[in-house]
Amino acid sequence: MRVEIENLSKSWDGVIGADNITIDIPDGDMVAFLGPSGCGKTTTLLMVAGIYKPTGGTISFDGRVVNEVAPKDRGIGMVFQSYALYPHMSVFGNISYPLRLQKLDKGDIKQKVQKVADMMGIGDLLDRKIAQLSGGQQQRVSLGRALVKEPQLLLFDEPLSNLDARLRLTMRGEIKRLQKDLGITSIYVTHDQIEAMTMADRIAVMSKGVLQAYDVPEALYDRPKTLFVAGFVGNPPMNFFDVEIMSTNGEFRARSEAIDLVIPRDRAEKAAAVKGKITMGLRPEDVTFADESSSAGAGLTLTGVAEVVEPLGREDLVGVSINGVEMRVLVDKTKGVRVGNNITLVVNTSKLQLFDPETEQSLLWA
Repeated sequence: MRVEIENLSKSWDGVIGADNITIDIPDGDMVAFLGPSGCGKTTTLLMVAGIYKPTGGTISFDGRVVNEVAPKDRGIGMVFQSYALYPHMSVFGNISYPLRLQKLDKGDIKQKVQKVADMMGIGDLLDRKIAQLSGGQQQRVSLGRALVKEPQLLLFDEPLSNLDARLRLTMRGEIKRLQKDLGITSIYVTHDQIEAMTMADRIAVMSKGVLQAYDVPEALYDRPKTLFVAGFVGNPPMNFFDVEIMSTNGEFRARSEAIDLVIPRDRAEKAAAVKGKITMGLRPEDVTFADESSSAGAGLTLTGVAEVVEPLGREDLVGVSINGVEMRVLVDKTKGVRVGNNITLVVNTSKLQLFDPETEQSLLWA
């Protein structure tokens, strides 16, 4: 099913939940709605589901406007954060519930439920009560209930938020595999950028009810079009600095009280139209420690002092103070960095991002 969302808005007594959202979801794709709490992602999902009625705009399924179509007639399956299971029913009772509402033959119901339960890996748990299941098993029941009625569109509202980290990783893979195997168009609401980046074909990034960007994960990461997208997508977050772009002896330099870097001409020229300071962004993984083998020139290095070292397992996240300005850097733990160490950093300036501080729009990818 192809889903087209055009100029979709929702407000309550002047409070805007979603503001002119336009998204085109191709048949069979999984799209993530990503953003912090209150950004409008769940509001938009509930309008697609028919639970909320839009204030303005249209929602179309395969070219048919469904604004006035009841939720039960939209051909959707929904998986909730809280699972929304019936505790007095068995696993079989929960999964079969949508089919019983359709008054299907008991034999057909049993066959369909067993097939879906086996697909979910809970085929041997059909007689258990919900209270006897783990969180992961309950989530599988919820997903099975959504799939058993063979929907054309699957809607996920932060379905993994209540699971521990290891189980979230497992369920991410299972949901993605199922979605691709079944070819069901899906919308996945999450505040977790890792879920969005690893699971979705495309991501709609939202903030304060406004769609900030809609693109493939790689483009959002490498070519963020707004300051918000640059700061929200990526973990650890991007470093930001206020700098001025200056031309000196044929070189373009990004300068502030703490920073003086030679930057590529192609990037600097795109920022030349902005007078005064601009916002420069650098991801922690695009900055490395200099060593004896480093051949970086002076224009590509910065010096500072390690103030914070956060072990992340394979890597350390190091906060380096450069003339009072902190830059976070990801380094191999074998470097053995300690607080108080003097550090020389090598910057990959071909990866830096530049933004207009007033409009918060990218100066490179507009």
